[in-house]
Amino acid sequence: MTQPKKQTLSIQFEQVSLIRNHTNVLNNLTFELDQQRIGIIGHNGSGKSSLVRLINGLLQPDSGKISVHGNSPSVGPQKMSAEVGFIFQNPDHQIIFPTVEEELSFGLINQGHSKQLAKEKALAILAEHQRSDWAPKAIHSLSDGQKQLVCILAVLVMEPKVLILDEPFSALDLITRYQLLNLLDSLPQQLVMISHELETLESFDRILWLESGRIFQDGTPAEVLPEYYASARKFRS
Repeated sequence: MTQPKKQTLSIQFEQVSLIRNHTNVLNNLTFELDQQRIGIIGHNGSGKSSLVRLINGLLQPDSGKISVHGNSPSVGPQKMSAEVGFIFQNPDHQIIFPTVEEELSFGLINQGHSKQLAKEKALAILAEHQRSDWAPKAIHSLSDGQKQLVCILAVLVMEPKVLILDEPFSALDLITRYQLLNLLDSLPQQLVMISHELETLESFDRILWLESGRIFQDGTPAEVLPEYYASARKFRS
């Protein structure tokens, strides 16, 4: 009797290429990400944001195969929401509803939960993070850091296995940035994060350095970040 195929707990790219506006954005990428915390770095235009948008199906590759914990992002971002949560750089680009409770309930309702269960889960995660008083608040009344936390909780309440963050702290002050980093470090999910603020990646397990749609370096922070710092200094000079 054939044994069922074991689900792989990793993100796999196999000869993946992406073309946008007649330009090769990503070129024949093959890698496997099975570490807990993965940072993605590279100069502007290197393909970082396009790469992470392939992981949850916001973009589809022109060639190659992608597997995320055994699932194909070809089903699109809505169906992938149980596997991958995506947090954008600007929370105002992610937030849809006027109140915190509504925002946290929306993704659960999209997944097929009843409005009542979605409300219960939204209130429960706010209580878990000592933010129960936020439920009725108007989101526009919150600070940028508080809005970003709402976005993170709106993703976490759907219990994805992977969190993707695209420059999530660039507009935040240092204290808020480290508060959110401490939260992310405490989570069980696999985390993939783009950041130009390299100090936030120094404790990560692995760094991918992209240039011109290809992996330029791949290794631990201690191996990759010093080379990137040197490259940045050379570029500025």
